[in-house]
Amino acid sequence: MDTPLSTIAVVGLGTMGTGIADVLVRAGREVIGIDISDTAAAQAVAALEASTARAVARERITEEERQDVLARFRTFSDLQAAAEADLVIEVVPESYEAKQEVFRALDGVVRPGTIIATGTNALSVTRLAADSAHPERVLGLHFFTPVQAMKLVEVVSSVLTDPRAVEAVTRLALDLGKEPVAVGDRAGFIADGLLFGYLNQAAAMYEAKYASREDIDAAMKLGCGLPMGPLALLDLIGVDTARTVLEAMYADSHDRLHAPAPILKQLSEAGLTGRKSGRGFYTYAAPGSGEVVRDALTPLGSAEASAGREIRSVGVAGSGTMASGIAEVFAKAGYQVVLAARSQEKADIAKARIAKSLGRSVDKGRMTGEARDATLALITPAGTLDAFADVDLALEAVAEDLEVKQELFARLDKICKPGAVLATTTSSLPVVACARATSRPQDVIGMHFFNPAPAMKLVEIVRTVLTGDDVHATVREVTTRIRKHPVDCGDRAGFIVNALLFPYLNNAIKMVQEHYATLDDIDAAMKLGGGYPMGPFELLDVVGLDVSLAIEQVLHREFRDPGLAPAPLLEHLVAAGCLGRKTGRGFREYARR
Repeated sequence: MDTPLSTIAVVGLGTMGTGIADVLVRAGREVIGIDISDTAAAQAVAALEASTARAVARERITEEERQDVLARFRTFSDLQAAAEADLVIEVVPESYEAKQEVFRALDGVVRPGTIIATGTNALSVTRLAADSAHPERVLGLHFFTPVQAMKLVEVVSSVLTDPRAVEAVTRLALDLGKEPVAVGDRAGFIADGLLFGYLNQAAAMYEAKYASREDIDAAMKLGCGLPMGPLALLDLIGVDTARTVLEAMYADSHDRLHAPAPILKQLSEAGLTGRKSGRGFYTYAAPGSGEVVRDALTPLGSAEASAGREIRSVGVAGSGTMASGIAEVFAKAGYQVVLAARSQEKADIAKARIAKSLGRSVDKGRMTGEARDATLALITPAGTLDAFADVDLALEAVAEDLEVKQELFARLDKICKPGAVLATTTSSLPVVACARATSRPQDVIGMHFFNPAPAMKLVEIVRTVLTGDDVHATVREVTTRIRKHPVDCGDRAGFIVNALLFPYLNNAIKMVQEHYATLDDIDAAMKLGGGYPMGPFELLDVVGLDVSLAIEQVLHREFRDPGLAPAPLLEHLVAAGCLGRKTGRGFREYARR
């Protein structure tokens, strides 16, 4: 275990095994590729030849260096070829039976000091180690696909693992240009432990017909900045693989959030496993293709059946960042905007905030000075809601307090003209409760903008059971006109984004609370392994721990699932006044401004 890991065997030459072999040979290691399928071995060689040819074409390596790389990769069909390896990495199918068969066979092949690593992303490393004659040399080495691009490697120790083996593979990961994170042996480890719970909830949301697959995926990409929507990602990973991972996680946690959504079983058993089969949640041009093609579930993109109402003027109630941001968005789109606050002074301050924002756009060359002046001229600040008497759309962005919003809607009901659309920007409160505060609930709808409103493209359109078809059509059309992307969802806690995002954040807190991983390792794992723009704790501190707790509480009350109960650590930090960046301390400490 103390010798350099210069010769490495990779058992299983599928996509992951081929990627690992590619990274290893480019880093100067001798690689022994082993697969019982001659076709898989030939494809692995062809993939390496193609990737190195591209590297030569891009002048990243010379042809001589390419030939050197190719010479270091040898393929075999028999495990006996691993006899000379210092490290064996198995990446065979994700089942105990398949992996245990490999581990038992390796005991009779490799030297006693050879390290054996499993590439599992969910199965118990301890259970696999227990089947080995030398459990102290067994650990987990979890790469992420595409291996060549993804920086994260989770190094997984069991209670039996020799620390020298961990140190050796950690050095190797660093030599490969990766960022290793040390974790203990539990299903899913860090990245998949958080990712697959989120994917499972998205599958369940789709199965319940709460939102379309396109809207769920668009919501998480546009609302959270994720590189891929959850259902498209399930198709990429493989629906059958996701089901296997979730089964292992549920067996470990007994958390209902990890119990595989029934649709995953239905798709798996029908052979609709995602991209690799040509069909999963979406339909693809061919097996293995990433090109989505139309199917019976693809939206037609036609106009709403119901004609919408004409919207020329918009009233925005509120004076905070969200209200001023929404007013700016509507004015940029050419709408007359009335920005009403509790006093004329607050309204004037809010308009000044918009002027400053537009000024930054001018400075960056995104708009002209004339366009800025024309936009500002469309905004009329007012110190009373009475100024909404003639608006066609009244939209509130006041405090996230149901009583406050209901009182405001009762006033709008009296002030706004017949036929005006009344909208709330709530992120978690029941829209229908606001609607019932009026005598015209058919005119009330949710328009959940994301912060900062001028930059974020997503708007969740929340329709209640009382909302009129023409109101829904109107708001969808208006949302498109202000250059936002509308997604439809029903009136339940969290809508799409928060209902999927906050359980994931809560589970990250539980990992820290249980001393499984550190803040830094979890944030690094989700950014490097999942492509997230921010780690969960960075995001929690930005959102505000008090806001996060309030949303978690609403979700828990609505769905009554024990797994959604707010993590006690979150409750304790909020009680202590540690609310994130705005107070200078949350999960981390920040310099006071």
